[in-house]
Amino acid sequence: MTTVPATVLVVGKSGQLARSMAARGWDGLDIVCLGRDELDLARPENIPSRLEAHRPALVVNAGAYTAVDKAETDAASAFAVNRDGAAALAEACARAGIPLIHVSTDYVFDGTRKGAYCEDDAVSPLGVYGASKLAGEEAVRAAGPRHMILRTSWVYSPYGANFVKTMLRLAETRDEVSVVFDQFGCPSYAPDIADAIAALVPRLLSGEEIYGTFHMAGRDATTWHDFAAGIFAEAGKRGLRVPSLKAIPTSDYPTPAKRPMNSRLDCAKLEAVTGLRLPGWESGTGRCLDALLPARLEGAVS
Repeated sequence: MTTVPATVLVVGKSGQLARSMAARGWDGLDIVCLGRDELDLARPENIPSRLEAHRPALVVNAGAYTAVDKAETDAASAFAVNRDGAAALAEACARAGIPLIHVSTDYVFDGTRKGAYCEDDAVSPLGVYGASKLAGEEAVRAAGPRHMILRTSWVYSPYGANFVKTMLRLAETRDEVSVVFDQFGCPSYAPDIADAIAALVPRLLSGEEIYGTFHMAGRDATTWHDFAAGIFAEAGKRGLRVPSLKAIPTSDYPTPAKRPMNSRLDCAKLEAVTGLRLPGWESGTGRCLDALLPARLEGAVS
């Protein structure tokens, strides 16, 4: 008799994490990524029917409203997706007895702590995006105990828009690139997050009760400026154009949404409970450029 593989339903299809999850192998599991046209978190009334149609054994919520600056003037949309959609999804999963992995953010913190943030440190988001993600976390916890909330930080990948791709694009046309030096965080390579989630899924499906809130971010902390320096160093190794780099304070680069000055996440709890720890950002940066380079060369030729 042929065994039907368990379905892992990923909410999100075009985002960095969802695409990273879709791109990797899933031993003995059927992964289904649903985009907004199939499961729209902003229309929570449709969520139960989508779960019924796919009958997943586990759900990963990788979908979110992530336009940090736009959220300052579009709070209704941010909360509709990040709070109300997350709540409806968590409630539907709880009713169906389905474990939920919910991806959250370092932006739930205000960045005033001197060291890395632990899971039980006080939350105090600075802007609408962080507030909406915090409200989503609270809704997931309220829906039931069978969840893992994974807070991550400074996500980058070969997919979508992110800091690595922005730096490479600016390097093509600028002789000098200015980057802030006084914000600290833990750059996290989306394929590494996907690998860690893929390691967690069979454990949750086997009944291991590793539920709760965890920090899952890149191993090493850095600044945006030093992250950019690392990107350009890897780009230079691969024969790409490298501009000079200018360090500037955050005050010289105003944005509609205020960013936390310190987004460092302490991931010791995740390692202690699950044995998992993400690699450092320098490793991820090299692998990201290796993944991007063929596409960039193809574009240059065409």
